[in-house]
Amino acid sequence: MTASPHERDLEIDPADAPERATTRLSVRTLKLTDFRNYGGARLDLDARPVVLVGENGSGKTNLLEAVSLLGAGHGLRGRPYAELARHEGQGGFAIAATVRTRHGELDIGTGLVPGVGEDSTGRTVRIAGKDRSAGALGDYVKHVFLIPAMDGLFTGGGSDRRRFLDRLVLAIAPGMRSSLNRYDRAMRQRNRLFQMREHSPSLFEGLEEQMAEAGVAIAAARLDAVDRLSALIEETRAAQGTAPFPHAVLSLHGTLEADLAERSATEAEDAFRILLEEFRDRDRAAARTLEGPHRSDLLVVHGPKNAPAAICSSGEQKALLLGLVLAKAELIKTLEGTAPLVLLDEVAAHLDTRRRKALFDEILRLGVQAWMTGTEPELFSPLAEDAQILAVNRGMIEP
Repeated sequence: MTASPHERDLEIDPADAPERATTRLSVRTLKLTDFRNYGGARLDLDARPVVLVGENGSGKTNLLEAVSLLGAGHGLRGRPYAELARHEGQGGFAIAATVRTRHGELDIGTGLVPGVGEDSTGRTVRIAGKDRSAGALGDYVKHVFLIPAMDGLFTGGGSDRRRFLDRLVLAIAPGMRSSLNRYDRAMRQRNRLFQMREHSPSLFEGLEEQMAEAGVAIAAARLDAVDRLSALIEETRAAQGTAPFPHAVLSLHGTLEADLAERSATEAEDAFRILLEEFRDRDRAAARTLEGPHRSDLLVVHGPKNAPAAICSSGEQKALLLGLVLAKAELIKTLEGTAPLVLLDEVAAHLDTRRRKALFDEILRLGVQAWMTGTEPELFSPLAEDAQILAVNRGMIEP
């Protein structure tokens, strides 16, 4: 059906497509108000994968972004919230959804109140009718995603790879968020002291103690996540033999990570605190902290070629990255008992027929509600009986 300009409805009868698993995390309704190019939109869905087909600029990725904001974090594009409001709107936006989770069916709402977009860096969140923090969303909705902006993950700076890893860490160890925030806050204060040309040791000692405690906790959580993911990749490789997506060999490079391989956490904290003290003059000259978990890097090797991912071809990197994202989803499912939402923007077009079919098979095997976008419906024909395929055209959504 064609939607009205104010309330665009798409109704799909769940009875027409029985769920494969009652515990599957899935978005059942999604309502948007003044979000990106949507003045008003509503989708009623079942638990199957969702395919969004349309021309570039039609609003497909905007729907994926809205779904990503049902979880913790700043969304798959990480844009300031004020930029998500529709240009012709009042300056705010709202996303409301009914989501089936392992905790039951929940109403989740998030958005930006009109009039505060320029001044506010946060968003409102309501879960089951109660005001909550954005971080609390991670207890109910977990997701992994792959978007075109991530194509340079292996060749770009280490900050992108840290964010890629930390999204996994936060999914399996949500408590790390407080360590990340504590470390970042203390480091910013320490850097500010350098910029103020402050030399008093007492002002630095407390901040460096906080950085040592939080920094070791961050490094330990990252190491644990990498170990778990590496073990799962090896188990999958042993079970499947030759796989359509190359396996990754992962390692962490950083001062604290190397220290934790040789010492206890307490000893590593003491060593890092002493290191920060010794490096004050060097850091003062740079006006920033040059050592710590904010400088660590995730090193990725293309397993079949035994070559750094950064020197592989763009096609090999894409396949390797997709395999990593699917492995992250499987690890979360293994640890949580429920697979996360999988958001894949314009992925199918870059895969050959064999790998495209392998991707769809893996999505169905994992039992995830994957959200995928593409410009050609034919790319998703193997999923015709197993997915909800929707046409998106400049804010209009139709079966």
